[in-house]
Amino acid sequence: MFRDIAQSRSISEAAESNRISQSAASQSLKNLEKYCGVSLVDRRRRPLRLTAAGEIYFDASRDIVRRFEEAEAQLEAMRQGSLGAVRVASIYSIGLYEMTRFKEEFETRHPGAHVHLDYMRPDKIYQAMEEGRADFGFVSYPQPTRNLRVLDWRLEQMVLVCHPDHPLAKRSRIAPADLARKDFISFDRGLQIRRALDRFFRDYAVHREIALEFDNIQMIKEALSINQGVSILPERTVRQEVAEGRLAAVPIDAPGLLRPVGILLDRKKTLGRTAELFLEFLQERAKENGSS
Repeated sequence: MFRDIAQSRSISEAAESNRISQSAASQSLKNLEKYCGVSLVDRRRRPLRLTAAGEIYFDASRDIVRRFEEAEAQLEAMRQGSLGAVRVASIYSIGLYEMTRFKEEFETRHPGAHVHLDYMRPDKIYQAMEEGRADFGFVSYPQPTRNLRVLDWRLEQMVLVCHPDHPLAKRSRIAPADLARKDFISFDRGLQIRRALDRFFRDYAVHREIALEFDNIQMIKEALSINQGVSILPERTVRQEVAEGRLAAVPIDAPGLLRPVGILLDRKKTLGRTAELFLEFLQERAKENGSS
């Protein structure tokens, strides 16, 4: 339960995933905090944020659940003589919007196969891959390391995103100069996507005002939805909000403003049969979307 609360940043969503009431989920969290003797969640923030103690407990709970699910999948594979499990670590913007659907499609296509998903910050994904806790790592702006190689997966078009009432939302296209002095909802310093956007603004000699900083796309979209400023995000991550009229997306006249997404793989590890099939499946999906 705590793992699901931490990943979704929502008690109600975690309750729904575990088929219990929201009040039961809230009580479960309170009991856990009482047992631990510390607060695990900052309830003053929306979406919820973990405290420092919550981050520690989240890492432990995620590992415990992963190991248990892997054991169950392996035992079931032995009973059925079927495929086993594949472990996937993904950034939130891919995991929440697409990887869950990919998991369902793959498991339907290959009965007996199990895809275990973990949503993490990019640095945690590299760490999980280095420590052998994941078979695949999905990150944007991927960087190879001594132990990890990168398989290019796709390129995502970036667009201006803002509230429908924002003046720029009425434009059919904008130039980078149109963003000068605008309140900008940015990614945290240190993230690769933040570095890429900083380079973009330097190249076009545009100064924007950093109003807020977050470590994931979902929280940026929450700020944009209450008209706190503008941002630049991958177009595919805001399609639902745009379709529902909650956000607006405007093309930017800037060739090459793309977010590369890659798959991290262990240089020395040989993929098992299930992992090989899942990689083939992912490459099919990338080709269907017109990406490499």
